[in-house]
Amino acid sequence: MHPRRPEGFDGLGYRGGREELGGFTAKADLGHWVSTPPDIPGSRNLHWGEKTPQFVAGTPLGVAGLSEDPYPAGGASSEQLNRFAGFGIGLASLFTENVLAHPCIVLRRQCQVNYHARNYHLTPFTIINLMYSINKAQGPRALWKGMGSTFIVQGITLGSEGIISEFTPLPRELSYKWNLKQIGGHLLLKGLTCVIAMPFYSASLIETVQSEIIRDNPGILDCLKEGIGRAMGLGVPHSKRLLPLLALTFPTVLHGVLHYIISCIIQKLVLLFLKKENSPNLPAENSSSVQSMLDAYFPELIASFAASLCADVMLYPLETVLHRLHIQGTRTIIDNTDLGYEVLPINSQYEGMRDCINTIKREEGIFGFYKGFGAVVVQYTLHVALLQLTKIVYTTLLQNVS
Repeated sequence: MHPRRPEGFDGLGYRGGREELGGFTAKADLGHWVSTPPDIPGSRNLHWGEKTPQFVAGTPLGVAGLSEDPYPAGGASSEQLNRFAGFGIGLASLFTENVLAHPCIVLRRQCQVNYHARNYHLTPFTIINLMYSINKAQGPRALWKGMGSTFIVQGITLGSEGIISEFTPLPRELSYKWNLKQIGGHLLLKGLTCVIAMPFYSASLIETVQSEIIRDNPGILDCLKEGIGRAMGLGVPHSKRLLPLLALTFPTVLHGVLHYIISCIIQKLVLLFLKKENSPNLPAENSSSVQSMLDAYFPELIASFAASLCADVMLYPLETVLHRLHIQGTRTIIDNTDLGYEVLPINSQYEGMRDCINTIKREEGIFGFYKGFGAVVVQYTLHVALLQLTKIVYTTLLQNVS
């Protein structure tokens, strides 16, 4: 891996030549070594080789001496507003995706694993009614159960991906000049990451679907303990119907890699479409309009939203099968999604992925693969509504400041 900084760069200042008395010499080619604002929090950057577009307000960075102001008039405040807008918009997206939408994830998973259910909850109206019933019977805590474990799984996934990419030649990101070998290595990295996170994903799934009525107060690190126990065959005894992790590897990796591929393709297409649509309306280079500041961040968030939505919708049947295989034999008791109260045990006896697909198709019909789909509609409706609200708030705020 070749270094990306020039010789003599010590992290504090660029020393192209020798240090002169009174400070460092100013070079005319320092513009591309100046740190740009960080990527938007919550943005996955799934499109290959691209980064978050950066908005440059005011005059572009040029040569600045030691006695000169490095920012043009108003440049510092515009840069701060730029960072503030990008951070706030991305934080709102991250909050919606991982916190506000968590009750939808809980109900969606409970409906998917409940093979007893007669009500499939295919529309958002029945999901909202179910959400109200569970909240009335068990309190709001029942809708946010297992949220900490989902963050742990995300952390394990990101951490393992970074460690594997550091110690192996598998690329974590693809450059513009990619080839089939790089794509294969990149997808192999994603598959290995899914395998490492698989036992912890199973533990997190149990926490999100287990009924609040019968479970004790879980600890913060219970997901780690249960995941390690699942991987090593230790911990809480399970029934004989529990599928080994080896039998869960193929559907888990298949779902994870397909979700990533679909997200990459959709996000790339949406970004190209938005770029083509907005190119005639691009502001002038020296324009300081508030709208151009927001337009620097929203296209990627919109593309990420569309990519995640399309991938979840297209792979929903596979996700239903995957969750049923993971939950089988774990002695899990879930809420009755037909009534909103009472509990039901999970006693499925699927022999594998193929048997699970055939059984659902035979006993529950095609719509059995889409149980709880109304929760997806509610989840992404909340997401897009909050994104638009955030955009309106920041537009008003930045107009008042400017």
